[in-house]
Amino acid sequence: MSKKNVEDLLIAGGEDKHVRARYDGPATREEFVLLAASDGYDFTVEELDQVLQESGDVFDKHGNPPKRSIWWT
Repeated sequence: MSKKNVEDLLIAGGEDKHVRARYDGPATREEFVLLAASDGYDFTVEELDQVLQESGDVFDKHGNPPKRSIWWT
């Protein structure tokens, strides 16, 4: 479990639209973390929230179709 894994996933999503699309699907933070774990990114909901808070990002989806704006480029 690690904040670095959260950061690695956010960077991967910023670099790859397929990663973004996959992770824009989960409705909850818990589902997001479970999906991430299945892809080898081991972190907790608390670590996700901490990284998002530190970066000023918000987990909520926006737009149509709904997308997250948490991805780092």
